Amino acid sequence: MNYSPSFQLTSNPAGHTGKAQRTALMLIGLGVLALLVATFGAGAAQPIVMLSLSMALLVGGGLLYIAKQYSGGIAGIKNNGLTFSSSTARGSVGWVLAIVITGFYVLLYWFPETLEGLIRMMDPLSYTLRGQPSDQWFMYGTFYTLAIVVMGYRAILKYRHSRYQMIRTASVMFFQLFFAFLIPALLVMFQQKEFYFTYFWPLKYYYLFPSGYQEFAEGGGLAPFMIRWAAIMTFIGTPVLTYFFGKRWYCSWVCGCGGLAETAGDQWRQLSDKSLTAWKIERWMIHSVLLFITLTTALLWINSASQGALLGSVSQGFASVYGFAIGAMFSGVIGVGFYPIMGTRVWCRFGCPMAAVLGILQKKLSRFRITTNGGQCISCGNCSTYCEMGIDVRGYAQRGENIIRASCVGCGICAAVCPRGVLSLENGPTEGRYNGGQFVAVESIGMPPKQ
Repeated sequence: MNYSPSFQLTSNPAGHTGKAQRTALMLIGLGVLALLVATFGAGAAQPIVMLSLSMALLVGGGLLYIAKQYSGGIAGIKNNGLTFSSSTARGSVGWVLAIVITGFYVLLYWFPETLEGLIRMMDPLSYTLRGQPSDQWFMYGTFYTLAIVVMGYRAILKYRHSRYQMIRTASVMFFQLFFAFLIPALLVMFQQKEFYFTYFWPLKYYYLFPSGYQEFAEGGGLAPFMIRWAAIMTFIGTPVLTYFFGKRWYCSWVCGCGGLAETAGDQWRQLSDKSLTAWKIERWMIHSVLLFITLTTALLWINSASQGALLGSVSQGFASVYGFAIGAMFSGVIGVGFYPIMGTRVWCRFGCPMAAVLGILQKKLSRFRITTNGGQCISCGNCSTYCEMGIDVRGYAQRGENIIRASCVGCGICAAVCPRGVLSLENGPTEGRYNGGQFVAVESIGMPPKQ
């Protein structure tokens, strides 16, 4: 039997690990143990030793395991045993992982003193990059970036048959490493305000709050340029780029939230709820969050303009509620902690206001669509199974309809796992883009146009 190179079986049975992989798992286990030892005091006492030891074990073990698992054999997506594994099919291991990750986020946001050992362990790196001691967010950013870089290597090997996937993964690794980690740290080193060039309102809402805008506009150095950059990207860059490239330019190529989902969370993407009920909840929730942050921003500006005469502390109350319920609980604790239970795009799908804005633009104005060739579809269901946004891609393919959904992040996995080449990510004129079977592609990125 011949299998398509886009979805290959391996010669190793599911769950089998060779000697090199067992060694890698042992190294990872020792790395986790080193982190626990650092948490309980060794990180503060011997920061250089514990940082070097834990990172060498975790990164070295992870890269060794990934290389042995994905570098050999024929290129192609290998998801052997994914729906049977306890860690990726909501089994006991998956629930334990969810509890551990969720617990870490709870400690990070509200009880950072319990992580003092880990925070102090990062002091040598923080002094090197920022010229000051580490804090909880630098510690978190370091682990977050390492997760995207190491698991990005895994994604590149796993999807190496697809040029689109390799370039897209390299892009999120680049933007996370440089624009979300190194550049903000170096800005602090050179006595500039810490700033994230890849985050804009409404996702990074503080930048366009009156207090945030004033802080940057009246600051020295690069601060005025930074806030102008945030405003330009919010009101001009976002709609223009979404018109030409769809939601994917940000959600799948730039955003750190999407970067973590596409790399470290790739193994759980099939857990997204595809039901009609989930879709209805999704629409209500994500647009409610967008309305909430828009209203909060407007109230803050009204309050600022009236010097508190109209609203008093009401607007600040809105901001506090949003920061706790959405900025911390939803995007952090639930958004990442629930990966092993609800899939990887819980925050992006149900809560991210930036995704809501991009989705509206994509649905109404963008040139982007996924075209289908229904005559070639064999109804295997791979596309729907591995859609992290819960879209029933197979239904569109069977009808030969173009897929134009506000929630689609253009990750292209549906096309990558299709054994018949039914799906293509394309850009073209906005006229007639909903008419499946009648569109002739004028531009195709990473995949051949539909014939």
